[in-house]
Order: sequence, then structure tokens, then C-alpha cells
Amino acid sequence: MTLLPDISTLQAEATRWRRSLHEKPELLFDVHETARFIEQKLRDFGCDEVVTGLGRTGVVGIIHGRKGAGSVVGLRSDMDALPIEEQTNLPYRSTVPGKMHACGHDGHMAMLLGAAKYLAATRNFRGSVAVIFQPAEEGGGGGREMVNDGLMERFGIRTVFGMHNVPGLPVGHFAIRPGPIMAATAEVDVAVIGRGGHAAQPQGTADPVVAAAQMITALQTVVSRSVDPVDALVLSITKINAGTSHNIIPDRVDFAGTVRTLRSEVAAMAEERIRSICSGIALAQGVKVEVSYHPNYPPTRNDPAQTELAANVAAGIVGRDCVDANTNPMMAGEDFAYMLEARPGALIFIGNGDTAGLHNPHYDFNDDAIPYGVSYWVRLAETTLEQG
Repeated sequence: MTLLPDISTLQAEATRWRRSLHEKPELLFDVHETARFIEQKLRDFGCDEVVTGLGRTGVVGIIHGRKGAGSVVGLRSDMDALPIEEQTNLPYRSTVPGKMHACGHDGHMAMLLGAAKYLAATRNFRGSVAVIFQPAEEGGGGGREMVNDGLMERFGIRTVFGMHNVPGLPVGHFAIRPGPIMAATAEVDVAVIGRGGHAAQPQGTADPVVAAAQMITALQTVVSRSVDPVDALVLSITKINAGTSHNIIPDRVDFAGTVRTLRSEVAAMAEERIRSICSGIALAQGVKVEVSYHPNYPPTRNDPAQTELAANVAAGIVGRDCVDANTNPMMAGEDFAYMLEARPGALIFIGNGDTAGLHNPHYDFNDDAIPYGVSYWVRLAETTLEQG
């Protein structure tokens, strides 16, 4: 195992940053206090350039190596929290009602800040490192906004890397895979509009409840009968709203859910099948249907060469046995996908140990993971730039 020298001192400092950030969570693009905290730290570290307001509220720090001109590598962390009421009772728990760092972005920021401090002090590389702090990962598409704002072109970034913690993966372990590692996401909303009436006289109605029930059941065949069994697809209906009384058939039923897949072609097929199934059942049941399909993040695809590089760097820190280089994909979404569409790179998972799951009110980032994350970022930057 080869962690950075004096990592315990840097870990203690990064832990203080992490817990301070945890106390003051902010949502989506409204991360102004978080961005100011990041900006001030990067200036204190002596970054050669600190740019704010990229992608609305993103922050980028540029660190030039002491070995001369060369390539530019981007290292990215997310910044935003979630609209969850924290239930941990930790001494540093959220002080903002209804907001919580329940996905570990506080830890992601702390690890990248630790790496930035080390890299700015040592500069043992050729070229430059861009440390990227991105807003609005949790549904706002902040990665897309930073890319559209010229992130890659402005700083000459050639490759870009991300990291996300995973509860259940032991601390000191990493997991990665080439190709799709996280899913494309979409939201679907369906309105079934019928003709209501007395529940004892259903013959005078066009019952949207029966039609909606048939649609929800039939939609499960998209996964079981329309997709190649070797392709991953999740179609989950998660909300339904209808009716006000036991004896009234309502005029309308609304239901909604999510679609997750690892391939854009499968996502397009799923949308077509959802629309066809709902339209067909509506016609058969004498009701009307309105389907709204909202694609969100694309699949997160790791470049094979950069994945191999990242896995080797991780193995140099924790040993080959602690790196799963062909892990199973995760069907959650991640807007780092937009950065990987713009430049080759890779997202890696870092172990958070036996903790509550992500997006859980009892979750807390495991500070014991900080030395491994900081060491990975530093060695990845140095190795990438050494190889040009």
C-alpha cells in the first residue's frame, strides 16, 4: 500500500473541511456559500488560476507543474446536497432544515481539495491540473452546463476523471469498469383521462383506474419481452394518484416512474414501447392518455484506455486485490456523463465501508476513505501528465 507521505495530517485537515461543508448543505445550482468556501481554499493553496461562475456556480482551479509545459488533466467533484431531512444526530449534522449531504459530495469535495493542496505544494508533474467543482449533479445537469460553458476548451483539458463513494464497498477498495458504468436516466409521466361516475354504476363511465392498472402491469413487459436479456433496463412505476372516495370512479389517474438503461438505443426503444402500450390500452378501454417522457442524463461511459490507467493507479495505492477492474454497472445516473462525452476519461468508485446507503437520511461519508481518495487523485494526475 502506497499512500501519500504525511497523509494523516492532510486527512485531519480534509476531515475538518468535509464536516464544515456537511453542516451547510446547498441544493442544485444554489451552492453559493459552498463555492465561496472552495474558491477561498484554492486561492489559499496557491492555485495559479481560480475561476468561478462556470456553469453558473462551478469553480475551477488550475495548478501548473514545475516540469514545464504539457497536457491538462481534469479532476472533478460534485458540490450539491439533497432535499432530505438528516437523521444522524452527528455533532456536525446539517444545520439547514430539509437539506443534507446524503450522497457524499461533501467527502468528494474534501478529497479533491486535499489533492489540490498537495499538488499545489509539490507540482511534481509536467503540464497542468484542473480541479473542477461542479454544481447541480442531483438532477440539475451541472456537468452539462459546465461543458456548454466551455470548460474543456477554456482550460485545454485533454482527459477528465471523476470519483464517487459507494457504501458497501470496503474502505481502501476501488471499483471501475470500461464502457458504461452508470445508467442513462429518464422520467415518465402518464395521465389517463376517462369519464367518472358512481362506483355502483360503472357501465356509465370510462374507468381510468382500470385502464391505468392495465398500463402499469403491461409496461413491465417492456423489460421482459422487448429487450435483449443481455441488455440492462429498469422501468419502475413509483407514483400513482387517483380518486377521492370509495364510491366514486374518478375522471383521471396520474402515474409516473423512471427508466434506466446502459445504452441510448435501448432508452429510445423503451420510450417508443411505453407510448405504444399506453396508447393501445387507452384505445381499448375508451379513455384518453397523455405520455410525457423526459430524458435526463446519458449513460456514463468510461474510456477503456483511461479506465486501465485509473485501475493501475488505484492498484498502486491499495494493491491489485483491492481494485475490482470489471465491476458491475450501477443503474443510478451521474451527470459526469456529459464530461465523458466531451473528453476521454473514467469514473471510479471508492469504498465507503459499512454505512447507510446513498440518498438515505442516516447516511454519512466515511472520513476513513479520505487518505485513499486524496492519494488516488494525486497519483492519477501525476501519472496521467507523466504519460502526456
